[in-house]
Order: sequence, then C-alpha cells, then structure tokens
Amino acid sequence: MKKTHTNGELRLQDVGKQVVLEGWVAKRRNFGALVFIDLRDREGITQLVFDETMSDQITEVRNEYVLCAHGEVVERQDKNPNLPTGDIEIKVTAVEIVNTAETTPLIIADETDALEDTRLKYRYLDLRRPCLQKNLKLRHQVTMITRNYLSDQGFLEIETPILCKSTPEGARDYLVPSRITKGGFYALPQSPQIYKQLLMIGGMEKYFQIARCFRDEDLRADRQPEFTQIDIEMSFVEEEDVFALVEGLMREIFAKTKGMELSSFERIPYVECMRRFGSDKPDLRFGMELCQLNDVFEATAFTIFQNVIEQGGEVNAIVVSDAADRFSRKQLDKLQEYVRIYGAKALAFLKVGADGISGSIAKAISETEKEALMQRLQLKENDLVLLVADQQKISQTALGALRVKLGHDLDLIRSDEYRFLWVTDFPMFEYSEEEERYVAAHHPFTSPKLEDVDKLMNDKANCYSRAYDLVLNGYELLSGSIRIHDQQLQEQVFEAIGMSKEEAKRRFGFFLEAFRYGTPPHGGVGIGLERLVMILAGTDNIRDVVAFPKTASASDLMSEAPSSVDDRQLEELHIAVVSE
Repeated sequence: MKKTHTNGELRLQDVGKQVVLEGWVAKRRNFGALVFIDLRDREGITQLVFDETMSDQITEVRNEYVLCAHGEVVERQDKNPNLPTGDIEIKVTAVEIVNTAETTPLIIADETDALEDTRLKYRYLDLRRPCLQKNLKLRHQVTMITRNYLSDQGFLEIETPILCKSTPEGARDYLVPSRITKGGFYALPQSPQIYKQLLMIGGMEKYFQIARCFRDEDLRADRQPEFTQIDIEMSFVEEEDVFALVEGLMREIFAKTKGMELSSFERIPYVECMRRFGSDKPDLRFGMELCQLNDVFEATAFTIFQNVIEQGGEVNAIVVSDAADRFSRKQLDKLQEYVRIYGAKALAFLKVGADGISGSIAKAISETEKEALMQRLQLKENDLVLLVADQQKISQTALGALRVKLGHDLDLIRSDEYRFLWVTDFPMFEYSEEEERYVAAHHPFTSPKLEDVDKLMNDKANCYSRAYDLVLNGYELLSGSIRIHDQQLQEQVFEAIGMSKEEAKRRFGFFLEAFRYGTPPHGGVGIGLERLVMILAGTDNIRDVVAFPKTASASDLMSEAPSSVDDRQLEELHIAVVSE
C-alpha cells in the first residue's frame, strides 16, 4: 500500500474515494463492535473506523503505533467541528502495523503533563506534538518568505565561514582547537559581521544569509547559545534605505503568515526611549510612560530626593491608573523588592484618594509638591504613583522593568497587537566599570554620527552612533548600523576605545588591510529569526521554535552534550584538561 493523502487533507468532497493513510495512533476508542482510531501525521488527524471484521487485526494497537490503513472515505454521523477533517472518517478495509511503540514518557498532545526537562530529553517525541510542528512549519514559512523577498530585491544569498578567527568583543567566543596548527584555535562566529563587510568591499552590493551564530553567554527565555540570524548587508546606502527594506520584509512576512497589514513603524531616539520607557526595547502596546520629576522637587525638603537631585540623579515616576485599591502594602513591598533587582535602593508610592494623597512619602513632601504632582501627572482618584529616585540609569531602568511587569500583571497588553519601533541614535560608547574605560556600545565597526566625530576622543559620553534596533512588542528583533568605510575614521574609533594599532592589527589585520582598496559606504542588520518566529507563534519561550534546543545551562539533555572526549582526541589536539 502506498500513501495517497495526508491526515489533514480529506474533506466531504472526497467521500467515496479509496485512500491510503499512514501515521501514528493519537487515540484509540473501543465501542463494542466498532473501534475508532485517530491517525496523526504532521498535517493533522483523520479518524479511522474498524468494524468487527477488522478488530482482530488491531487488538494490540496502542498510542504511537505506526499504521498504514486502506479504506473508503465516508461522511461522519457525529461530526467534529474542532478538526479540519471532522466531517469525514475512513472505513478501513486493510491495515498494516508498520511499527510498535512502548508507552511514551510524555503525552503526545498540545496539552502535555511533562516538565520541560522531560520534553527536552525526549525531544524527538516532543516534536510530534502538533503545536511544535506548527511552530517549525511557521519558521520554515518565514525563512522561505525572506529568501524570496530578498532575492526579488536583488540580494544574493552567500554563505560565510563557520570556522573563523577569534576577535573577542561582546560575548565570549566558542573556540575550536586546530589539530593541524598546534596551539591554534578557530572561533565559531558570533555573527558574520566582518565577512559581510568584506563582501561589500568585494563588490557584492546586496548580500543576505540565513546565518548560524554562536555566543557563549548566559541564557534566558529568548536566547540560545546557537541561533539563526537573517543577516543582511547593502552597499551605497543610508539609514532610510535599510529601514525601507526591513519594513518591506516585515510587511511581507506578516501579510503571508498572519494575514494582516502592518501599521506604521514608529521611530524614537535612544535617549528619548530611555526617558519615556526606561528601556531601549519598550513594549508600546500600553502606556504608563515614565515622567521625570526633578523640577517638581528641585526645592524639596525631603532629604532623599534632595540628595539624589544634587548628585545629578533623577526622580522618575509611573502612574498606574485606577489601581490604588488593587495594591496592598504587602504587594507594594514585593514591588520594592523587584526594583532592587535593577539596583534601585527603594520604591516610593503615593495613592490618590477622596481625601487627598497618602503613601510612603506623603508626609515627607509638601502640599505644594503634591499639587504639582496632581497637575504634572494628571492624577485622578484611585491612581497609584510609583517613584524611584536614584542615578539616572538605575532610576530609568528599574521603573522601565517595573512598567513591563505591571503591564503583564494587570493584563494591559493585547496579545493580538504588533507594535514596531525603530530605536535610533544609540550611544557610540558605554562606560565599563569593570575595565574603567569606555568600550564600543555595539561592535567597533559602527559609524559615529558625522556631527559627533569630533567627540570621539574628548566627549565620549555624548557621542552618538548610526546604530539602530528594530523592537517588536518589547523584544529586540534586530540590531544594525551604518558601518565605518573610511580607514582613518576606523583607526580613530579603535583609538577611542583604547585599542592600540598593534592590537587592532593582531585582531583585525586582514580586515583593516581590505579598507585600503576602496571600501563603499555600507550598512545592514541582523534579524533574530527565532525571536521573530517566537512572537508570530505567540510563545514567550524561544525553545518552542527550535527543533533541538539547549537548556538554560546550555546543555542538550537528549544527546547529553557537552560531554567528555577520549584522551586520544585531546592528545591529537594538544590539549590537556585541568581538573579543579
């Protein structure tokens, strides 16, 4: 027997056809003379009916057995509106048990009782669940839309090396020892950054790649040690060209996967983004923006606020509308513990009631200040005001994180809404407390804003770059920039981050030499494929859109990697393992 249809394909118009179906047993139900089996494959489920003449052949059949069934498509008497194939069933006339199956350690269904560790250990079984198969089909669809769209725009898909030179900046590299070059190491690419710029120098003009990237860093729900990036680079472009291309790609993806037309892509400079949302990847699906109140408290007698302002810090606040009665003192204490995760020393609160303002600092601030707050924040009865007074970065970041938490806790966010935001004009440098110097905020090939070039050496704190991120619903979807194409400017940037000419040559010698032979202006982006699919699939766990993901400790529970290797392999690589 040869399969004629998938298990998600047959409909009422197929009644009377002789068909052959193959798949796994999802469910078995005995009703006396009749036995019903739900047969499942990647495309769906079809109900099989076995009468008394067939029952002896399927006596031993249980869940996850693999069957091949021949029969006639008939109309169901008890239709199932929850199944696309729910109007029909197959009256089986011949069946083959292709393979048997032991009882599985997890339920093969969208709703499973298995813990995530169990699911990852038996990932090949977990992948049979329809929800994961749907996610991986969506990932494939997004990838194909991307390839077709970029190809139509004149881009070439070009692969870049996986074994490359270690140029450590940002996250740690995964290192690969060389057997042939004793003591030498390759690195797995954190991104194809240098190679895609070399492709621009090589005259390719429009490049893209569905690129595998590797970063040895601590993991979280939206991050994996190996991930896929839609990598794009273009020559002879400005920011507007990059924005237009990416927006067109996103519109194509959302039209074909969600059947929706995207609204406009907003733009906010980094400094304004931090001031309003306390984050450089804000979720725009709800309000509750930060408000800076230094001027309200500039003459305050409240010592804590006074000291913060005098030391150059900020008093910032968010207003939780009509929610004061929803937060007990115990709940507010928990919020205080939450902001301390982000370095804030305390969280103050005020509640607006019929009799005026009460709260943790109500007695410490003046009536004039209370009135100013009522006006500035447009407060109404039952509003809750949450305040953090601290260094600017801590105050903004802590309240920004609290804003997101409250947005989820209070159900202020619509899951069916998609809000895109370009965050532009990022700082060129950030100060590293650990290294006690300014380092590149992105990679060192990001171009500074042309009007800030003179600040590279003497005003790094106020030097901004031509870097940009695209944010979707609070996730950083892509990061990119216009690159440096001038050799002298590149040398200035290296000098600004304290990298000597000798060190620059050691790390990037072959790349810098290429600059001497005519480098075009260029720029691009790297789009996180898993994050994009994760958002489209409606999950907040990136492992749900990766076929064989790692755990939070970067281990593969299924294959038990990483693992030790034979001493002989280590000897060939001239490596000795030092035990702690």
